[in-house]
Amino acid sequence: MEIIVFHGSTRVHGNTEFLAHQAVPKEKGTHIYLRDYTVSPILDQRHDVNGFDPNEDSHQWLVDQMLAHEIIVFATPIYWYSMSGPMKTFIDRWSQILRDPAYPHFREALSKKKVYLIAVGGDTPTIKGLPLVQQFNYICQFYKMSFEGYVIGKASKPGEILQDKPALKAASLLIKEEAR
Repeated sequence: MEIIVFHGSTRVHGNTEFLAHQAVPKEKGTHIYLRDYTVSPILDQRHDVNGFDPNEDSHQWLVDQMLAHEIIVFATPIYWYSMSGPMKTFIDRWSQILRDPAYPHFREALSKKKVYLIAVGGDTPTIKGLPLVQQFNYICQFYKMSFEGYVIGKASKPGEILQDKPALKAASLLIKEEAR
């Protein structure tokens, strides 16, 4: 099965990225680092007569990459008890794709996807990260995607994720072997 990992961290080689690579090694999937792409914030024009203005950014290309894969992994640091800004902006713009005539199949295509979440935070993340898990669960419910599982790691400083042995093990087991 084709796996794509969307990395939401702005830190190169950060803890979240390391944990995500435990779940999906570089050679086993497509890794997209949102920090390397331009995605404009959504300008809510859902109810405007003319709809959304076109954006000259990377969002449609990123969506096309997502739709070409069967399994989606969202990897994000926990920032203020939620996902990172780049991840949120990417997902917020799905509201625009829903109304884009070039993507009439968007909702149906997402309904066939399996989704996993990898999150890393420093302030008791296994408790305080649960609202983030619920947020992704709600996103999956909205699109009828199958939310398959998650791993929350504890780390703040660079390299600190190496001390969270349970998260490292859980990440390595997160995606079923037949999907790799």
